[in-house]
Amino acid sequence: MRFKFKLLSTNSLFNHNTSLYKNLSMATQTLNTSSTQNPNNEFNDDDDDRLCSAAATTSQEGEATQLFELKRANGYLKGESRIERAWAHWKKLGEPKLIVAPMVDNSELPFRMLCRKYGAEAAYTPMLHSRIFTETDKYRSLEFTTCKEDRPLFVQFCANDPDILLEAARRVEPYCDYVDINLGCPQRIARRGNYGAFLMDNLPLVKSLVEKLANNLNVPVSCKIRVFPNLQDTLSYAKMLEEAGCSLLAVHGRTRDEKDGKKFRANWEAIKAVRNVVRIPVLANGDIRHMDDVQNCLDETGADGVLSAESLLENPALFAGYRTAEWGLGSAGIREDGKLDQAELLKEYLELCERYPVPWRMIRSHVHKMLGEWFKIQPSVREDFNKQSKLTFEFLYDLVNRLRELGVSIPLYVKEIREAAASSNGHVA
Repeated sequence: MRFKFKLLSTNSLFNHNTSLYKNLSMATQTLNTSSTQNPNNEFNDDDDDRLCSAAATTSQEGEATQLFELKRANGYLKGESRIERAWAHWKKLGEPKLIVAPMVDNSELPFRMLCRKYGAEAAYTPMLHSRIFTETDKYRSLEFTTCKEDRPLFVQFCANDPDILLEAARRVEPYCDYVDINLGCPQRIARRGNYGAFLMDNLPLVKSLVEKLANNLNVPVSCKIRVFPNLQDTLSYAKMLEEAGCSLLAVHGRTRDEKDGKKFRANWEAIKAVRNVVRIPVLANGDIRHMDDVQNCLDETGADGVLSAESLLENPALFAGYRTAEWGLGSAGIREDGKLDQAELLKEYLELCERYPVPWRMIRSHVHKMLGEWFKIQPSVREDFNKQSKLTFEFLYDLVNRLRELGVSIPLYVKEIREAAASSNGHVA
């Protein structure tokens, strides 16, 4: 069986006058599989079977690139050289601080591009299942999409077999800046599949996964973890990952059992402790709801960047300084923006989906997340939406118009100083 990523020409999302990449293609790769069927792999969106993918374009110039040979596998580097290479790569990417976290079915290309428009500086793909990714053409086409503006990019896999993980990672390494291993998913499906946070019970396997990628890939390996209840266990875990070849570590400040982000506060002190014992870049995850949280988290943890997940789903413009009513209404120094709200963000998202097709289940999920509070005011509109077994863009645009005609209006909020700062800088953040 053979497969090839399809390349679609794309115009710049922000109307830059840059020329399109030329001669972009992937060599057709041969794949022998024992089966292309999987009971957990359901697809009903044949029309969405498209991939917009541009080859990675790493510069051949620059002292860091020449010194640490960033396009060579990590395996030839040990100790201090590997740490230096990790930082050289991070600096080459511009040291992004505002990052879209990996979210199953929710951090797909159109959503990433929307968040990038509103301030996100890097993004993760949704978690991809390494075994299904290696076995199934359709899964690859539907679940992994990217384009040339979609950088820096982390491609995340869940896995429990080093060889399968490496095979999956090799397919995407030309198109990303990190291959990330999901070591933090706390959901029951991860328990059943023996991956994510449940690999915390088998650290030798975790180490073998990281070493396999670090010693064989050209791009760096990153890991996303949760903390152990015992801080010392967390610190030992982080150091083990660094020694195994992890070049960047994202730390979710909750334990495996603390699934409810509204009930359990993220432990930023634990993230700070990790930052102090490892020498690679560290990202902080947990309780990033608006830009004040971003700055507070960076100050308290010393992390090199932050990830946001659930808050971005409700408000993809979070990194541009916008707040939802929950975090803006009644807050000192905060006012209504009057120009942007979640309905407008949804329309922008739908336009991106028309450009970069994705499965309708993802679109449906984003409609619920962005218009959740609007639906509470007009539940009949939500009921009508839920009745639709097959969605169309025409229906969704009309749904937004119906909400407006019914008088629903929930503004986003900004700091008072934002307008003055924008005026002095000549643009809006």
